[in-house]
Amino acid sequence: MIFSEDEVERYARHLVLSEVGGPGQQALNRARVLIVGAGGVGSPTALYLAAAGVGTLGLIDDDVVGLSNLQRQIAFSTAQVGRSKVEAAAERLVGLNPHIAVETFAERITANNAAARIEAFDIVLDGTDDFQTRLWVNAACVAAGKPLVSGALGRWNGQIGVFLGQPCYQCLVSEIPPDAETCARVGVVGALTGVIGSMAALEVIKLITGAGEALTGRLMLYDGLAGSARTVRVAADPECPVCG
Repeated sequence: MIFSEDEVERYARHLVLSEVGGPGQQALNRARVLIVGAGGVGSPTALYLAAAGVGTLGLIDDDVVGLSNLQRQIAFSTAQVGRSKVEAAAERLVGLNPHIAVETFAERITANNAAARIEAFDIVLDGTDDFQTRLWVNAACVAAGKPLVSGALGRWNGQIGVFLGQPCYQCLVSEIPPDAETCARVGVVGALTGVIGSMAALEVIKLITGAGEALTGRLMLYDGLAGSARTVRVAADPECPVCG
């Protein structure tokens, strides 16, 4: 494909970057990425992927913008409170980069629709805060052979991992924790969502362009209070009902 003058200037810092260049930017333009959850993780991820020139972004979320979201979900404005998150986010993303397309699904991912939604995309980013939803998304990604970038956070800590085949996310979380914490219950510092969301966007860009080494089969753990991070390998579970 041939970039317009506007696109050449817009993506200039990518085009001169040796690991991306013209071929990498073309790959970004052709890519289709589904973002499950337009909240704390999905919001900054979507902004950076739109800015990077990912050709088609899919947004799936059944929620509306709430005032309490604005402390961390930077894709939205006060004027959008009460509006569908996916529609409000789509306006912001196309406003940021009119060269991309945004497909919106104002619904919740379930066991019944996960496969159909994921099938049309190349990479899936899961930024939801519900373990059951994460397991449904993971199972659909494994069945379809799609890379899954998973971001999660709470309080001052976050994690980011990439799963493709074995191990899968269910190898990491074999059962839903009975006392799982939520941001609504325990809180979260707003800037943490920017850290994890940006990391998630970076992993998606690496997967699309082939730059560097993605966090496939690994989990990066970030401690915001300590200002430290470490990466651990995720062990494949031979008894995993999804990928074992």
